[in-house]
Amino acid sequence: MENVQTKLVIPGLRPFYDWAEPLSWALVRISAGLMLIPHGWPKLMAGVGPVAANTLAKRGIEPAEPLAVILIALETLGGACIALGLFTRFFAAAVTIEMTVLVYQHGPKFGWGQGGYEYPLLWGLVMFAIALHGGGPYSLDRRLGREL
Repeated sequence: MENVQTKLVIPGLRPFYDWAEPLSWALVRISAGLMLIPHGWPKLMAGVGPVAANTLAKRGIEPAEPLAVILIALETLGGACIALGLFTRFFAAAVTIEMTVLVYQHGPKFGWGQGGYEYPLLWGLVMFAIALHGGGPYSLDRRLGREL
């Protein structure tokens, strides 16, 4: 697909849009990463055993304890790394997988208030987009000069 810029209704806004585009991506990445941490922090504080029993095993997800460790790591360390733009693609892809499992677990119900799947689906798609795009210009990945 060729890269053609659209004709703006107000052409004078082009410099602003050019300046804001990389910042807008950083805003999405940072927000998405930071939104994971409040989900992981209580799990980290509760510990692996309670998370395995109350979150995974009661839903039939086994082996619960090793998966609880992964879940806690993704939602705390992974959220922080996504926000910072460090190992961005790896953690965003891993969270995409986590959200896919949640969508499967919540289906076919719709409506988050009724325990539906649209909230984890939305976050899974956001994380998938982050995994495809990477950290962007304002990320530690870019600063280090290496990316997955």
